[in-house]
Amino acid sequence: MSNNQLSNRLISLDAMRGFTIAAMIIVNDPGSWSHVYGPLLHEAWNGITPTDYIFPFFLFIVGVSISLAYQKRIDDGSAKGPLVKKIIIRSLKIYLLGLFLWLWPRFDFGGIRWVGVLQRIALVFLPCALLYLYTDWKTQLKICIGILVSYWIVMAYIPMPGIGAPDLSVPEKNWAHFIDNLLLPGRLWQETWDPEGILSTLPSISTGIIGMLIGKLIISIKDSYEKLTHLFLLGFVMLVIGGIWKWFFPLNKNIWTSSYVMVMAGMATLTLATFIYIVDLKGYDRWTTLGRVFGANSIASYVLAGMLTVIFYSDMVWGVSLSGAWMNGLTSIGVDPKMASFLYAILYMLIIFVPAYYLYKKKIFIKV
Repeated sequence: MSNNQLSNRLISLDAMRGFTIAAMIIVNDPGSWSHVYGPLLHEAWNGITPTDYIFPFFLFIVGVSISLAYQKRIDDGSAKGPLVKKIIIRSLKIYLLGLFLWLWPRFDFGGIRWVGVLQRIALVFLPCALLYLYTDWKTQLKICIGILVSYWIVMAYIPMPGIGAPDLSVPEKNWAHFIDNLLLPGRLWQETWDPEGILSTLPSISTGIIGMLIGKLIISIKDSYEKLTHLFLLGFVMLVIGGIWKWFFPLNKNIWTSSYVMVMAGMATLTLATFIYIVDLKGYDRWTTLGRVFGANSIASYVLAGMLTVIFYSDMVWGVSLSGAWMNGLTSIGVDPKMASFLYAILYMLIIFVPAYYLYKKKIFIKV
């Protein structure tokens, strides 16, 4: 591939999206939740683990993909009305898939959780895509900064009725918890608050906007090495900003703090730049097969992984839990329980890879 021009289709982005989905499946599906390596768990409150990188990486990729998908249609002069309709329908489908996964397989509507991973993806995709259609990059940047700074001020300094000043060292004394407990219906993941709750969705939209801005840069700069220079520089700058910001607003995935947004966006930008250099520019793409396969049907793979837990984790089908049998079998021969649990997560991810690979080879791409 030419050093001066990357192809319009970024294999690197597809691969990065797919590896992110594979990582989601691994951390969501251990052999036993009682035996999990620390890095494969979310941080309980302040601070981050490698697992806390996964979701913001995906939302960042959503933003980049919006730029790559819609800029061509904007340049072609496509009518925005039909695009808006498709955006709204797609957001609704992703949101409903999130509800479906929560209800599957018993469909107990009494304990429904109205927010979640897919629901947040939908609630980030919708405003980001509309912003991309109707605003320029400068306006998007201003909105992103406005959200992050306003969120910081509200979460760190504005007193709450009946509670007083925020205390970010505990989950119960911040506006995200207060609003979730007051307004969010249904079941909450943490009983009185939810990591995908109402207020924390706002800074997650900023994660998507940053992805859009990075996507816009990728489109706008034609020279490949100049493109990479900008990406590495911006990734470094965002890391520095987030690193300084965390002194005043700690890194926290649960409430999606502004410092967390910046650090994760910086890491995602550096990762994407590295992928672009290795895969798209240098052409070393054979190692990306797993990523490209999952990336081609990312949402479908995630949903399938959620659905097949009925077979591989519960006793509803076989009368015995396969994950339990795996854990008992390996630990009985001396395998460390955490290693056995991790190996099962890898195995489950590879099981999901099989139908994903079939769809990929048949060039079947399930559009959600």
